[in-house]
Amino acid sequence: MIRKSFFALLVLSFYSAVQSAEKPNIVLFIADDVSFDDLGCYGHPHIKTPSIDRLAKNGMRFDNAYLTTSSCSPSRCSIITGRYPHNTGAPELHSPLPDSQLRFPELLREAGYYTVLSGKNHMFGNKDRSFDKITKGGGPGKEEDWVKHVENSPKDRPFFFWFASTDAHRDWQIKEPDTVYSTDQIVVPPYLVDSEKTRKDLADYYHEISRWDRYIGLVTDAIEARGELDNTMIIVIADNGRPFPRSKSRLYDSGIKTPLIVHYPATITKPAVSDSLVSVIDIAATALDIAGIEKPEQIQGTSFLPILQDPAVTTRDMVFAEHNWHVFKAHERMVRFADFLYIKNNFPELQNLCLEAIEFPAGEDLAAHHEAGKTTPAQQNIFRKPCPEDELFQVSEDPEQLNDISGEPAFADTLKQAQMLLNQWTEQTGDSVPDNPTPDRDMSAGKKNRNPHAEFPGASEGAEKINHPGPVRLP
Repeated sequence: MIRKSFFALLVLSFYSAVQSAEKPNIVLFIADDVSFDDLGCYGHPHIKTPSIDRLAKNGMRFDNAYLTTSSCSPSRCSIITGRYPHNTGAPELHSPLPDSQLRFPELLREAGYYTVLSGKNHMFGNKDRSFDKITKGGGPGKEEDWVKHVENSPKDRPFFFWFASTDAHRDWQIKEPDTVYSTDQIVVPPYLVDSEKTRKDLADYYHEISRWDRYIGLVTDAIEARGELDNTMIIVIADNGRPFPRSKSRLYDSGIKTPLIVHYPATITKPAVSDSLVSVIDIAATALDIAGIEKPEQIQGTSFLPILQDPAVTTRDMVFAEHNWHVFKAHERMVRFADFLYIKNNFPELQNLCLEAIEFPAGEDLAAHHEAGKTTPAQQNIFRKPCPEDELFQVSEDPEQLNDISGEPAFADTLKQAQMLLNQWTEQTGDSVPDNPTPDRDMSAGKKNRNPHAEFPGASEGAEKINHPGPVRLP
């Protein structure tokens, strides 16, 4: 009897190992503060990203992928849970992810995956049930141990790697052998001042993007050397927009739109570009779908595996995003649908600032020009007080979202539709405007007291326990 039970256990263990070995590997690369159009494959004329460009050329590039917030830790917590920030219980900068929240890598690990988080964490401590190993990465961009994780991963288990760099987060760290850019190679957005000071600031930002790209190439080569590239889904994204005024923490495309490249030869049989709207909360659902794991009800995202199989397919008609406390008090909400992007500001009486607008070279230069009365209308955005309660933009005609059409009679019906969608999402997902919102950070406070969290959005509605995804398809 004992021998039979032992034999049955061996057979079961062997069967489980075979099943695990057949599952695809998954690698998620996350940049820190990189806007979607600052990569070569998205058309930037000067930034060198050959490794990412290669993945895009042989995989699928998404041209309408959106984050749920343009703020570091809330964005990462949203990605790993597949939930909107106010539903994670960690919707503000430096608010830790509650232990009660499901993380999709823990389901991969339970299914036999070897799971590693290396680099920037910004969600929980140095141990978590989701990962076999959590390391700090090493080097200026926290990428130096990535290749070793690939080389040392067990051969009898599929792997999931969450590789998160600190490139391109301030402060800049310029290191060889990565590309050093000259100030004449810079594309200055219209909402920044075109000056030597700003160009130098952007040049150093470009450098860190190129470093991140180099490590992506090294990891890809290591996976290929193991003979597993064809059975590995590689995903490349960023957590929020570039760390410059009117980008990071904001809900315009410069802050909330992310690069999304997926390389997965087993499914993407022909390289393609997809215009379909997708949200980063869909990554959790997609990873589980590819691994053959049923999506739990806590995940609000929708798998975009059908798009990988056919780029003409659409899996959602709208995406939503939120701007909560990020050093400064804020409560903005965004919906992007069809050709339109709508933003609702629930604290319009406040100046819409970010730390990058007041502490670093490009922001300092912008502020100096404003004080001197030299800023253009596009450059005055962060100085507005009060701000508009409603903003509506036609994305194809206004890719930088500089021309607000919310007051134009021709778009009155579109504005009503956008407001209706956002109201529906607010109600269904349990979003709320706090009665006691987190105040602006006291810049003179020490590190221990710099994050004065008060009432979170969604707290009054019990949003942490609400799983409704909100509207996904138009009627």
